[in-house]
Amino acid sequence: MQIIDPETAQGIRLQKILAHSGLCSRRRAESLILEGRVSVNGVIVKELGTRADPVKEKICLDGKQLHYTSDKNREYTYLAVNKPKGVVTTCSQKNAKVILDLVPVKKRVYPVGRLDKDSEGLVLLTDDGDLHNRLSHPSHDHEKEYLVFAVRPVSDQDLAAMAEGMVIDGKKTRQAKVRRVSENGFKIVLKQGLNRQIRKMVGKTGNQVAMLKRIRMANIRLGSLPAGKWRYLTEQEVEKLRQ
Repeated sequence: MQIIDPETAQGIRLQKILAHSGLCSRRRAESLILEGRVSVNGVIVKELGTRADPVKEKICLDGKQLHYTSDKNREYTYLAVNKPKGVVTTCSQKNAKVILDLVPVKKRVYPVGRLDKDSEGLVLLTDDGDLHNRLSHPSHDHEKEYLVFAVRPVSDQDLAAMAEGMVIDGKKTRQAKVRRVSENGFKIVLKQGLNRQIRKMVGKTGNQVAMLKRIRMANIRLGSLPAGKWRYLTEQEVEKLRQ
């Protein structure tokens, strides 16, 4: 059998099929396809956007057939976790405690975005590939709010520079909302997530981050959730995330 033409097919995108099979996030699925680890009817597929029919066609990852569950028949899991310092927001890493170690649920859930090992605060986990993709993609402008304390006092000029945007790693950051909370502390709201962005922005001012905590993602707030603990999102919270 021939692989369905990605330009004319009426099937489902391969990255969505992988995500809905509970194996990985949609972003990770794209990487697996590009690495040549996904096949349709025995033929390796490396082109993103390729579509297939998971009911009629045999789709495999590393030679093992996937078991796809459609949206209509799937019950998704949505969790909020308060990540402590020292925990890594990946699903697996040798010699490190990962975010999934904090969540004893049977479903295979995946973190939405990253929060570096030295930072703490809110991390969302889900097995809903569509929502994961929506929250992760910068085009949707979902806000992420952080509480930051620097080693030394932060000047009004430094706060204004971070709010306006700074060049880090050769790229200018998008404008942000910044509000002082103390001589050394401030809250910042971002609509993007460059690698260690806030730490690098603070570093550009000649200062260093002493504490960084994510307190909100879109409409989900960390609130009083203790460090290392987790909770299910409410139906109302999930519905608002989809808007």
